[in-house]
Amino acid sequence: MDKQTEIELQAAAFRRLQKHLMEDRTDVQNIDMMNLAGFCRNCLSRWYQEAANEKGIEMGKDEARQIFYGMTMDEWKTNFQTDASPEKQAAFKVAFEENVGNKS
Repeated sequence: MDKQTEIELQAAAFRRLQKHLMEDRTDVQNIDMMNLAGFCRNCLSRWYQEAANEKGIEMGKDEARQIFYGMTMDEWKTNFQTDASPEKQAAFKVAFEENVGNKS
């Protein structure tokens, strides 16, 4: 497989993952994803931002999140985010530190 085709397939897989998380499984909470997998929608949007910045494209965290989420974080939280139990919040602190640290 040539490099361009590989890049196109990777981009298609990313778009499908984004659609799955943003349209098909809005019930899955970011905190659950982070606690189980070590990443969440915010991580994906941060990776998008980092890739843009590496290419010399100025993009902040809020802009990257709005691109990935298709709405502002406030809109997402209002529409889809639920309250997390104290146990989930404690597990999140550990997962976040292990997987993200101070990159937020």
